[in-house]
Amino acid sequence: MPQKLPLSTLIELAQSRTDAATRALGQLQSAHNSATETLDMLLQYRQEYLDQMATLMRDGMASSELHNFQGFIGTLDNAIEQQRALTQQADTRLAHGRGDWQDNKRRLNSFDTLADRRSQQNVVALNKREQRDSDEHTSRQFYQRSQQQAG
Repeated sequence: MPQKLPLSTLIELAQSRTDAATRALGQLQSAHNSATETLDMLLQYRQEYLDQMATLMRDGMASSELHNFQGFIGTLDNAIEQQRALTQQADTRLAHGRGDWQDNKRRLNSFDTLADRRSQQNVVALNKREQRDSDEHTSRQFYQRSQQQAG
């Protein structure tokens, strides 16, 4: 039994770490999704704004309006670049989170495999012991019968 305690403690610790890595991975995935959605929204908004500007230019627009549109598109382009950087950072954090989760899951699976092997070894040892006890019991009965028949 003393050998089983450290392994079960390691399994519990590995399970706890895997659970924490799973929660962290979920948060990283959520942050990644949010960053991607924001980037997509900015890109869509920029396109809609360009379409609106093109329509107004066809109908005729003042140079001050054109200047305002161009300034706003420049501001949008800056926001898009910042959001792309944030999205890339979220991608990197998500990849690291996946790696961390995989490492923890692999460690947990290794400990589970060790525990299964130990359990199988214990079953084999128990079966051998039971077989030996049965053989000894049968031998004693045979010996006692042979003594009774001889005597």
